[in-house]
Amino acid sequence: MPAATAEAGTDYAARFSQLDAWLHQHQALWRAKPFTTPQLPWEADWPELATWLRGRTLEQAEAAHNQPQLLDAPEPFASLARRSIELTELPQWHDADSFSVPGRPLGLSSACSTTSKSHVVELLSRHIPGRKWQQITRFAACVRLGWQEPTQHWLDWCAGKGHLGRLLAWQGGQPLTCLERDAALNRQGAELGRQLGVASQHLDADVLEAYAWQQLQPEHSIVALHACGQLHMTLLQQAVAQGCAQLAVSPCCYNRIDSAEYRPLSSIARAGQLRLTRDDLGLPLQESITAGQRVRRLRDQSMAWRLAFDIWQRQARGIDRYLPTPSRPQSALGQGIAHFCRDLAAHHQLQLREPDSWEQLEEQGWQRLAQVRNLELLPGLFRRPLEVWLLLDRALYLEQMGYQVRLGQFCEYQLTPRNLLLVAERCSAQTAPTL
Repeated sequence: MPAATAEAGTDYAARFSQLDAWLHQHQALWRAKPFTTPQLPWEADWPELATWLRGRTLEQAEAAHNQPQLLDAPEPFASLARRSIELTELPQWHDADSFSVPGRPLGLSSACSTTSKSHVVELLSRHIPGRKWQQITRFAACVRLGWQEPTQHWLDWCAGKGHLGRLLAWQGGQPLTCLERDAALNRQGAELGRQLGVASQHLDADVLEAYAWQQLQPEHSIVALHACGQLHMTLLQQAVAQGCAQLAVSPCCYNRIDSAEYRPLSSIARAGQLRLTRDDLGLPLQESITAGQRVRRLRDQSMAWRLAFDIWQRQARGIDRYLPTPSRPQSALGQGIAHFCRDLAAHHQLQLREPDSWEQLEEQGWQRLAQVRNLELLPGLFRRPLEVWLLLDRALYLEQMGYQVRLGQFCEYQLTPRNLLLVAERCSAQTAPTL
């Protein structure tokens, strides 16, 4: 693993400015919605690329979906892909071959001094799916990067049962506070902590309410693994307000915010060119690593039928405009495409002339889906850049407020696409923050 000083002197403001200008310049590409817009504006400028993408199969689109930068597509795709990689490069702090749960440095507590290491590992990982356990251990291994002072007290934000905080507290012997609004999860977490001899308190607290903020103390080292948009943004603001010593945050679900427009945290982002909506913030989340084959098949069928309905309603109404379709239960797929489309028409209170052939309409829906998925590979090049833009906004905010900040990747992308980590420590010699 790289040393804590690996990114010392990184100019996050300069990197942000580059990303901001690039995303703003190409916003017509990544804001395009192939699902709702049959013909995209950029296709007239790059007909060769459009024709190439539209000629590919659904299976080819699926294979390239998570790594569109590697696709050998006509220009300007390749140039945009190279720039996407350049602008989003961050250090990899993980080492996939070296992760295990080490013996506790201070020795086991009296509560589990006679417990075998394998049983301790079982207690630490109990109730955690394998993929999530790997994320937790990698996060824990990277969490102190950039911190100069020893941890005094862990605080797990949106803790659930407190698995992450408990592992960190058990390894280092520090006390732990967990904030979680689900009382049942808190009770289970407290029992797991008791069995391991971890000095932990689990508080029933909604982190968006003032009671939770009042629990933050200057000596706290706060960790948050995959806290959604407003949850982690509130954490950063309240940790700054309370002068908390250290932070380690892996953001998730950037679009779960309490406003229709994104309000940047840093003054640099507020002065930038890019303006984002809640819908824009969903772009980085459009990846699928863990979905099983059956889930993907049902998802594809639902989307193909929605596109078939879109073709039908445009032709029958003589109006070339997309109509938003509500989510439908999985059971709706079992009643056939005709029932599915009629149900959507009824939702919009439409009386439409039925198609000549439902089978032919369904085939057109699947053809459209293949085109949509392949055309979405172009905005896919901007998923990671937009995510790094958002992460840099958070980093710049903390720098303004007197924190030293490091950004990196705490685990491999295949384990979770949300593998970015922000670690920050309050500077010992404070300067007045600028907003």
